[in-house]
Amino acid sequence: MAVTNMAVCEALDGLPPVKVHCSLLAEEAIHAALWDYAKKNGLEIEGLKKPKSDIGEEEVEEEY
Repeated sequence: MAVTNMAVCEALDGLPPVKVHCSLLAEEAIHAALWDYAKKNGLEIEGLKKPKSDIGEEEVEEEY
């Protein structure tokens, strides 16, 4: 649960600015895998939230 996109970037010794979004995808994929594992094995992991239905899906506030 402590894996964050910044932790992924640090583990890779940084990423080019155009690839930073990949670290977010990695974080979301790990948490989705944990959710799937917990659900299939009847486990409850504190702090684990149901994953978004689409990797990379975010609530985006539009500014005008």
